[in-house]
This record gives sequence, C-alpha cells and structure tokens, in this order.
Amino acid sequence: MPQKTHTISELARAFDITTRTIRFYEEKGLLNPQRVGQQRRYTDADRVRLTLIQRGKRIGMSLQESQAIIEMYDPAQGNVEQLERLLDNVNARKQQLHAQMQDLKQMLTELDDVEKRCQQALNIVNKKDDN
Repeated sequence: MPQKTHTISELARAFDITTRTIRFYEEKGLLNPQRVGQQRRYTDADRVRLTLIQRGKRIGMSLQESQAIIEMYDPAQGNVEQLERLLDNVNARKQQLHAQMQDLKQMLTELDDVEKRCQQALNIVNKKDDN
C-alpha cells in the first residue's frame, strides 16, 4: 500500500506557516521530501518532524536543538537518550524563564518607584502653581 504524501502547500496550510518556512527547514536538513519531478512530496514522518519542530519553537528551542533531539529518535532503545536530552533542554529553558521573570519583577518594582517619585514631584509643582 503506497504511503500517503503531502504537498508543501498542504503542510503550510495545516501548520499555518509559509512554504518558504518549510523550504528553509528543508535547506537546514530538518525535512527531506521526496521529489516527483519538480514537486516536493512530504511523508507522514516529515509531518511528524514538522510538528516537533513547531513544538520546539513554542517552548523556545533553537532549530539546532530541535534537530539534535529529533535525530536522536531510537525506539529500539526506548528513546532514553532523546528523552534525557529533551528534559535537560526543558529544565534549562525553565531556569532561564524563571531568571527572566525575576528580572521583570525587579524592573516593574523600579518602574513603580520611578512613577511614584514622578507623581510626587508633579504634586509638588502643582501645589506651587496653585499658590
């Protein structure tokens, strides 16, 4: 039974990305479509890879990180190395986001302080103008 394939346009619509993005992933070696004449034909495996690439992007992974993890796929070994690498990346990303969140909280506190000082200064100026 022949394997179902997808055109670049079908994948672009399904993933709400441009065909140019898909071609970029192909240039980077993330996707490897079959060629039928001039037309690219993507397999279900390519579709899964595209799903994983998009998921990696959503959680802040680089394309290189996603590619490295995807290429570690080894069901014969239970994907242990792949899962461990992914957990390492997830934990590193969480640490980075927590640090950014602390920085943002500090910035908000400082902005509140600047806003308060500006309001106090304006109140003083306005009281002088009233006199």
